Amino acid sequence: MAPSWIQLLIVVVVALLLFGGRGRISSIMGDMAKGIGAFRKGLKDEETKPVAKEDLMDITPKKDESKTSS
Repeated sequence: MAPSWIQLLIVVVVALLLFGGRGRISSIMGDMAKGIGAFRKGLKDEETKPVAKEDLMDITPKKDESKTSS
């Protein structure tokens, strides 16, 4: 069974909205692609270097001494 002309028209309209010239969705997809490319480039350019012990910060919460069990 072949698709009717209305179904084809709907498919064409959706395709134009998604991939059309200056549509909102196509610009969003282009921005997303640029962001992914920048992220990958940042991962590739980042050098892995050892962290000095002086650069580490202790964020362990302190024990509450006021709550002693009897």
